[in-house]
This record gives sequence, C-alpha cells and structure tokens, in this order.
Amino acid sequence: MKLFFDSRQMAHQPRQYMINGRITDPLENPARAHTLIDALAKLGFAQEEPADSGLDPILAVHADHYVAFLQTAYDRFMELPNHGPEVLPNVNSYQGAGQDFGARARPRPTGILGQAGWYINGLSCAMMEHTYAAAYASAQTAIAAADAVLNGARQSFALCRPPGHHAYADRAAGFCYFNNAAIVAQHLRQRHDRVAIIDFDTHHGDGTQAIFYTRDDVFFGSTHTDPSNYYPHYSGYADETGAAAGHGANLNLPLPEGSGDEAFIEANRKLAAAVAAHGSTALVISAGWDAHHDDPLSRLKVTTDAYAEIGTLWGAVNLPAVIVQEGGYSLSAVAEAAPRFMAAYQASRNKA
Repeated sequence: MKLFFDSRQMAHQPRQYMINGRITDPLENPARAHTLIDALAKLGFAQEEPADSGLDPILAVHADHYVAFLQTAYDRFMELPNHGPEVLPNVNSYQGAGQDFGARARPRPTGILGQAGWYINGLSCAMMEHTYAAAYASAQTAIAAADAVLNGARQSFALCRPPGHHAYADRAAGFCYFNNAAIVAQHLRQRHDRVAIIDFDTHHGDGTQAIFYTRDDVFFGSTHTDPSNYYPHYSGYADETGAAAGHGANLNLPLPEGSGDEAFIEANRKLAAAVAAHGSTALVISAGWDAHHDDPLSRLKVTTDAYAEIGTLWGAVNLPAVIVQEGGYSLSAVAEAAPRFMAAYQASRNKA
C-alpha cells in the first residue's frame, strides 16, 4: 500500500494551544507524523511524495475567501502593534445557538482581528508562519491518495498533518485547517456516484458532517465520544441525520464516556452496514487513534486489540478506499494502534 506524505507538513509547529483555560504546548505536533511513518514502514508501506494538484480540489470543498484568509493571515497579523507570535482570535462571531450545517457567507470585517474571529474557531488552531504551507501540503497528500485510488489502487493511506475533520468549508477548528477527508470524498465523486466517509476518531468530525449535511451522494458516519460534555460539544448527536436531500445520509453513534472495545467495535459494525445500505462504491476512512485508552484526550477505554478488530471489519467491506490520518496524540498508542489496524485491514482485503 502506498503511504503518501509531504515533508512540508512538518513545518507547522505552533507554540500555543488552549485547553481547560491553560495555554500549553500543542498536542498536534510533528512527532505524530514521525511515529506513524516509522510504525507503518515496518509493514512495508512505500512512502511517496504527493504531486501538487493545485487549489482546484481544495476549492471544490472550501470557500475561496477562507482559502485567501489562510494564505495571508500570518503576514497580516504580524503587522499589528504588539502582536503575539501566532494568529489567534480575540473574539468569535455569533454562529447561532443551533447548528448551521450549510456554507456560511463571506464575513463583513476586513481587518485581521475580525476575520480571525470569523475563520478560526477557538484557541486550538494557532497559525504560525508555515501553517498555510503545511495545511496545503496536507491537502495535497490527501488528493494524491485519492488519485491513486482513482487510477486503480485498491487502497491508499494519506498521512495528513495537520489533520482535517474539524475544518468547516470556511472555518478552522480543532487543529484542522483544510478538511482532507471531505476533499478526498469530493475528488472521488469524479468517478463514483456515491461515496461514504467513516470517522472513528474519539472526537466527532463536525466539519465533515457540516460540509455534506444536505447531500445524499456522500454518506457520513461517525462513532465518537458523547459530545454533551466533550469536544466538539455542539454536534455529533444521534438525532443529526442530515437535512434536505441529505436526510438519512448522516449517522452518528456517540459512545458514553468509559465505553470500551465491545461498544467501539459494535458501532463500527453498524457503520459498515450503513455504508452498504447507502450503496457507496468508494470509501474514505477518517482514522483517529485517539479513542485509545492511553491517549491524553480520550475518555474511552478502547484497546489496541479493538483497532485490529475494526481493521478486519473495514477491510472486509472491500471497497476502493482512502485512509486519512486524523487524531491520535499518545505516541506510544499511535505506534501500536495504527499498524495493528493497517495489518488487519490489509489481511482482510487480501481475503476479500
């Protein structure tokens, strides 16, 4: 299996992350990618540098004014008097107490502080000098993995960093700037009428859900920690089933805090059944290793063995698939869970 990775992704090294009222070192850092590369190399993955496919596949998912903001935000922020080391919002715009899963309009502010408050959700997406270049390279990694499948590969792995599933069409959130899984799904729609995205990160893929919430050609299914007391807090509930043409094409299976292997595996079984019912002919897997009980952000009790089990399960689905890296912040857990999943996935595909 080809493992796509662009070394420019390592240039994103922010220094600030707010968690529980404290500014600390970001958990999303280059060591995650190094760990994955080393772990998957032992399985014989052939690392490949992605080609540059330009902005068009990104703009098929993200608003042009949002992309323009990411391109210019750091330089504009550095022109402020008494600026800090990285772009962070002072204030956030009101988005509504309910969930608006449609694309948002261009914001009215023209200044960098007002736009930062519109385009960056919270204090987990600090932007430093090389953030845009790294996010762009992460998206190109995803696009190259999708192209490999479009060109006949049975599966590919996109080692995307920064990750993507919290990024909205026009908003950065949760360490994410471009929504790599959404870009892959849209790219696969060139040849596949119906595509499924499955997300088994400990956090709900709120950005991915929002992008496809009113569409039925892309199914989104997620299992994650119950968001009522957990990030992203405002989406990921079981009653979110899609709207308009997308009604019935969105499935959330939130897990109570403390859930272990049995619940995690059963949720993945239900998601696989939903993919079959949707009639999807291609699959995107947003793979998060942070449900593992050793992850610093996890409130679940999922073990490494469960990742092997769901690897077998998803391999048996036997659809052309792009596996996109999302969360996972314990390096030791990543080094165990990712190769166990991928080894089981490949063995299952070879039997299918």
